[in-house]
Amino acid sequence: MNFLIGLLSIIFFALSIAVISKSMKLNKKLSGEDSTDEALDSANNVNATGMLLFWLLGTIAGVWSFLHAKPDFLPVAASEHGLRTDSMFWTSMAVVTFAFFISNSLLFFFAFRYRHDKNRKATFYPVNHKLELIWTVIPAIVMAILVFTGWRTWRDITSQAPSNAAVIELTGHQFGWYVRYAGADDSQLGHVNYKLIDETNNLGIDFTDKNSFDDFTATELHLPKGQPVLLKIRAQDVLHSVYLPFHRVKMDAVPGMPTKFWFTPNMSTDEMRAKLGKPDFNFKLNCTEVCGRGHFGMSITVFVDEPEDYKKWVSEQKPFLATNPSYLDKVPANLKAKASKYIPAEPIATDSTGTEAVSVK
Repeated sequence: MNFLIGLLSIIFFALSIAVISKSMKLNKKLSGEDSTDEALDSANNVNATGMLLFWLLGTIAGVWSFLHAKPDFLPVAASEHGLRTDSMFWTSMAVVTFAFFISNSLLFFFAFRYRHDKNRKATFYPVNHKLELIWTVIPAIVMAILVFTGWRTWRDITSQAPSNAAVIELTGHQFGWYVRYAGADDSQLGHVNYKLIDETNNLGIDFTDKNSFDDFTATELHLPKGQPVLLKIRAQDVLHSVYLPFHRVKMDAVPGMPTKFWFTPNMSTDEMRAKLGKPDFNFKLNCTEVCGRGHFGMSITVFVDEPEDYKKWVSEQKPFLATNPSYLDKVPANLKAKASKYIPAEPIATDSTGTEAVSVK
C-alpha cells in the first residue's frame, strides 16, 4: 500500500509540473512575449477535432449500451399502476436524455466551431434578456409538468383501496412469509395479537373477532386478475420488504408498524407465460431487505388467476378454524353459534403446522 501511495504521489507531482509548464507557456503567448501563433492554432485544431470525435464515439457508446442492456429490462408491467409508473419513468427519461443530448451536442460543437482563430475577433454579449428567459422559462415549465404528473400518479397509487378490493395479509418472519386471506364470506380480516401466537396459530389470530372465523392461510399468493388487491403488510421480528417486481410493488414490512399497498393485476400468470414464451414461468414475491442468513430463501410463488378461477380457488380453501377446531374454545360464548358453522361435522385432522391432513371418519 505504501508503495502504491508513493507511486501515485510521483505521478501526480509530474502531472503538476507538466500543467504548470504548459500554463507558463500559454501565459507568454497571451502576454505577447511568444508570438508563435501557428503552434497554438495547430493544437486548437487537434483539440477541436477531438471534441467532435469524443461526441460521436460517446453517442455511439451510449446508444449501444442502451440496446445491449434492453433485454435485461423488466417486461411490460403486470399491474395497472405499473403501466402508469413505467410510462412516467420513460417519459421523464426521454425528456432528460433529449435535454442532455442537445446541450452537450451544442457544447462540443461550440468548442469546435469557435476554437481560437487569430484572424477572428470575439464578440461578447454582456446581457441578453430574451436568451435568459428562454433557457429559464422553458425548463421550468417542463419541470413543473413532470412534477405535477408525478404527484398525481403518486396520489392515485397511495389513495385508499376500493371497497371491492380483495384483502390479503402478508407477514414476514425469519425466514418466510405467512399469507392470510379474508375468506369467502366477507372482505375483512380478523384481528391478530402477538400474545396469541403458538406453535399452530403462527399469526396470533384473535378468535374473539367474528371477522376471523372465515380467514384462511396459504403457502402461496393468489391474486385475482382485474380486481383491486389490498396487501396488509406486517413483520414479526426484523425489517423485511415485500417486492413483486412484475407488479411494480415494493413496500417495507416493519415490526410494530403495519403498512399496506393496493394495486390491480392486469395480466394473468398464463398470459405472462405466453408473452415471455416461458411455460414454466411464475411470478414471485421476494424480500428485498437483508434480514439475516436465510434472507435469500424468502420467496413464495404468486399466481394471478382469472376472476372465476380465483373465486373457485378461494371457495376450495378451508378456514383456519375449520382445520383447527380446537380454537373454537377461544371464541366467546355469544359468537360460538356463528363460529360453529365453519367447523365441519367430521373434524379435519391437521399436522403440527395446522395444515389439513386427512378427514377423520
